[in-house]
Amino acid sequence: MLRGNYPARIDEKGRLKIPVPFKEELENTYGEQFCVTSLDGQYVRIYPLEEWTQIEEKLSRNATFNRTRRKFLDRTNYFGQIVTWDKQGRLLIPSVLREAAEMKGDVAVLGNLTYLTVWNNERFLAEIQNNPITPDDERILDELGI
Repeated sequence: MLRGNYPARIDEKGRLKIPVPFKEELENTYGEQFCVTSLDGQYVRIYPLEEWTQIEEKLSRNATFNRTRRKFLDRTNYFGQIVTWDKQGRLLIPSVLREAAEMKGDVAVLGNLTYLTVWNNERFLAEIQNNPITPDDERILDELGI
């Protein structure tokens, strides 16, 4: 499982060095190929290719004219690429996504169980402050048994 927050940096060429705790888990569980994408360009999602393939398989079982399916694929394909990390454990963030998500310098790399998210630090802190956990969120978490 991928969990926690490990600060990292995006270098001048747009590469993210995966923090060691995440890198070890990814190597042991998944390998070295990833789908780097986003739903909205606000932040980066890094899926191990095995996890991304499962999402694609679920989508392929739905009608091709399903509007939500098309919106999801349009966005993830626009921002996304399949990448392999280099010998230093770095992943290239696609340039269109790097620009949209303001990926440069210090970033937050967060574990989300089966994938990672990468946020511009300032944008992430603003997101947390502007989108607090509400009573409805607490109710839903309770329903999930959390």
